Amino acid sequence: MHYRELGRTGWKVADISFGAWAIGSAWGAVDDSESLAALHAAVDGGCNFIDTADVYGDGHSERLIARLKRERPNDEIIVATKAGRRLDPHTADGYNAQNLTAFVERSLKNLETDCLDLVQLHCPPTEAYYRPEVFEAMDNLVRAGKIRYYGVSVEKVEEALKAIEYPNVQTVQIIFNLFRYRPSELFFQEAKRRRVGVLARVPLASGLLTGKMTAQTAFAADDHRLFNRYGESFDRGETFSGVNYDTGLVAVEEIRALVPAGVSLPQFALRWILMFDAVTCAIPGGKRPAQVNDNAAASELPPLTEFQMVRLREIYGKYVRGQVHHRW
Repeated sequence: MHYRELGRTGWKVADISFGAWAIGSAWGAVDDSESLAALHAAVDGGCNFIDTADVYGDGHSERLIARLKRERPNDEIIVATKAGRRLDPHTADGYNAQNLTAFVERSLKNLETDCLDLVQLHCPPTEAYYRPEVFEAMDNLVRAGKIRYYGVSVEKVEEALKAIEYPNVQTVQIIFNLFRYRPSELFFQEAKRRRVGVLARVPLASGLLTGKMTAQTAFAADDHRLFNRYGESFDRGETFSGVNYDTGLVAVEEIRALVPAGVSLPQFALRWILMFDAVTCAIPGGKRPAQVNDNAAASELPPLTEFQMVRLREIYGKYVRGQVHHRW
């Protein structure tokens, strides 16, 4: 496993880290014993950074991570959680000091700690990024010793660029994968200049980039890949990166032709993300140890060739750009 600096925090984190949405909720059936085995496999493989949120299984994901930390007291495990999506309605007005403090207090309890490593505002409405008082509330939580650092999880590049104007924003979590090129343009340049950590979420496009899905793939009723394809429950871009499912399947087959022998398609897709030095880490999910181990191996792969990089951009332009580039 290789490690990269996480912004200005002083932490060096695994470039293939662990996203804990899938072990919490909205990805079909999960089994806690298997989820814990996946978490242990991640740490065994060198992962020292786990991303979660207070709404993943209504805190269930956070509580599983707390159990992991109890079972591994000698391992340094940095935990990033998120706050804000508990709001109903989910409005910019809800991102106030009282609510954010309550969310943080709940995560402190779930994660069984007295100080959270990293708290990210959880995809607030765009308007919230234009309210300095939101970020002042986070500064006050740092001063109070409730959190060490804070960042944001965003839907749009516009939001990422606005967020990093606030001097104490340490990290930005943004969708970045073979179906989402736009962050690599202006935003990555600015993130590097300001030494802001970048967490690449949805790195496998909700599983499309695993190459394991077909037109006949069936999803469980509680899997967002069934119920949120058109943004019925939350932002459409969170499901298959906003790409039409059938179009994505066609694009995946062209991508598959570029994958070297002995390398899985998920590994190839993750290694592509690591070609961008502005990225601190990718945070693929994993519900089983085998998935986690396969993902982790991407860290050791050699760089992609210039031909592969050019061809991948061509595939993006041919199938995907027109659907997503202007939206997020």
